[in-house]
Amino acid sequence: MGRVAVVATCVLSQWAMDLQGNMERILASVNQAKAAGARYRCGPELEITGYSCGDHYHEGDTLEAAWEVVAHLMQHPACVDVMIDVGLPVSHKNVVYNCKLVFLNRKILLIRPKMILANDASMGYREGRWFTPWRKIRQVEEHPLPSCISTVTGQRSVLFGDAVIATWDTCIGYEICEELWNPESPHVPMSLDGVEIICNGSGSTQIMGNANDAYKRIQNATARTGGCYLFANQRGCDGSPSYFGGDCCIGLNGDLVGLAMDYSLAQVQVITAAVNLETIRCYRHLIRSRCEHAATSTSYPRVQADFSLCGEGGVVCLPSCEPMVPRLPTMEVGVVEGPACWLWDYLRRSGRKGLLLSLAGDVDSSATATIVYHMCHKVVEAVVAGDEQVLSEVRTVVEDSDYMPTDPPELCGRLLHTLYLPTYDSSPHAAHCASQLAMAIGSKHLTVALDGGVAAVMESFTAASGSWTSSQEHSGIKQEQETLNHLHSRLRMTMLYLFAQLRLRTLGRAGELLVLTSNNTDNILAGSWAKYGDTSADVNLIGCFTEKEIEKALLFWAKSKLDLPILNDIILSKVSKSSDRMLTCEELAVMRKLQTMEYCGPYSMFGRLMYLWRDTYSPQEVGDKVKAFFRWYNHQRLKMALTTHYYVIGNGPPDIDRPIFYSRTWSWQFTTIDRMVAEHGENEKQSKA
Repeated sequence: MGRVAVVATCVLSQWAMDLQGNMERILASVNQAKAAGARYRCGPELEITGYSCGDHYHEGDTLEAAWEVVAHLMQHPACVDVMIDVGLPVSHKNVVYNCKLVFLNRKILLIRPKMILANDASMGYREGRWFTPWRKIRQVEEHPLPSCISTVTGQRSVLFGDAVIATWDTCIGYEICEELWNPESPHVPMSLDGVEIICNGSGSTQIMGNANDAYKRIQNATARTGGCYLFANQRGCDGSPSYFGGDCCIGLNGDLVGLAMDYSLAQVQVITAAVNLETIRCYRHLIRSRCEHAATSTSYPRVQADFSLCGEGGVVCLPSCEPMVPRLPTMEVGVVEGPACWLWDYLRRSGRKGLLLSLAGDVDSSATATIVYHMCHKVVEAVVAGDEQVLSEVRTVVEDSDYMPTDPPELCGRLLHTLYLPTYDSSPHAAHCASQLAMAIGSKHLTVALDGGVAAVMESFTAASGSWTSSQEHSGIKQEQETLNHLHSRLRMTMLYLFAQLRLRTLGRAGELLVLTSNNTDNILAGSWAKYGDTSADVNLIGCFTEKEIEKALLFWAKSKLDLPILNDIILSKVSKSSDRMLTCEELAVMRKLQTMEYCGPYSMFGRLMYLWRDTYSPQEVGDKVKAFFRWYNHQRLKMALTTHYYVIGNGPPDIDRPIFYSRTWSWQFTTIDRMVAEHGENEKQSKA
């Protein structure tokens, strides 16, 4: 049977700056790993602080608090007789690094800094703003430990750098997220140097249509080099706009032998595998070209750990490593599942007591309502499956300590409030679709007329300016029509936020609602919306999806999966928007992609489109369209930008790169303040005595 090591990796729903909650989830994962017999636990990137802390990484408070969490973890009874790695920021010689810290039985074995940072701004990664990559390959230095750690471990310093850990029975190496994606991934030279288990703590966000990317890379990595690969990740919304996909897995010799659930509301999930180390060694022996390279490879510094991953007897159980095939989500599933899971995290962590949506009977607002309804399905499924954490949180949101959700429409009625806000050109069919969809999903639905508000505003304008012509008398004047449309949109926004603040009070409850808007990426790019209108809400769940993805993927999927036949009427009654623009929505999408993903300026875009549209447009027409696009872009940048501040360095709002929302308790940080206040008071008493 050989020597069998039980190893565990995990996916955690961490929250930026919620150190207390993050520590509790780490401990929960350790307990689950030990219960499964694991003697190694691999955790996600920056799991102690949460990944999306932004400029909080510049704060000494954040770095110090992370060390305090490590001290608490090492002293916890659960963290005994299991090797654990955790992710945190560490300042070494006044340089802050993104690190993996490995400890065992109250001793730190190694701090391994990230060597290749994720700096792809187009993908939402800007690690170079806060961290520096470790450039000293296969080198280590002594790192002095803070007093909160030294008092626990008895260590004054620990090795910091590019090293591996040798146990009695195997050797363990480390990658951190982006290093797996790099052409010079460290797992290759580490594997050549005899490292048999690679642990990767990742903070990877969801990439639509590319769910298999991490799995393929791990399979390819272990197929080429042999070995076991533990990949940990975060899941959900940690306070940023991105959704962490939770694609956590264990790879072995080219196969996947452990997989986490897709799109789950579980805050902690641990996967384990019992790995026969002899299969790794045999696999590598049979790749003769690999053996030739390994014989001349440069050695890594090794940290010796007085510990066995295989247990005292050498064999603790039979191997349990059957190859698995990941169930990759389709586009339809990704468009609805990701936003639904992300919204649940946003809602429960934002402190809001429900959701408010302008439901217009159109495709976009119906898609948003459908996502909310699917979120309610997932909450009910989690509660029925016995998830006590989800149950506790839904009771907090609805403010009912005895509530037991069993029916998605009933839960949706407690969480979602919808308003139909008709304009002068709204059709009776739209009102019918909105009310029928609201009835089907169970939302609390109201119709609120805005005509009186529009008339009052225009009357005030006329009284002040002395001139205004009615759009009914001059219906062909585009500017007047657009002015009225924008006024309606801004009044809808005003009414939405009024209801968000007061709606629960009318029902005898306290708190506010989270305002949802519905604007797909085609509409955003086309500019068919009013700045500071009803698109200026708290959350837009469909802003990254095209109209085709929403209609063909989300709504067609949901009408049968969620039993919402009214969606078919909404799709069929969709009004085609005629436009006198030179650029169609499809053309705008192509040009926007060339601009943002391929970084084409006007001339290079012209060259690319000359080829792409060679069978459709003449060179003159392509040139005119490129010019029209960049003129349009100039206008749209002003429209899409938030209120612009005149900026002076050192003044103004500091919140450019920080989370959207925080834990209101700041429990770890505020407890530290309270402790210091108490100690100060005690010291004063003693000095007076």
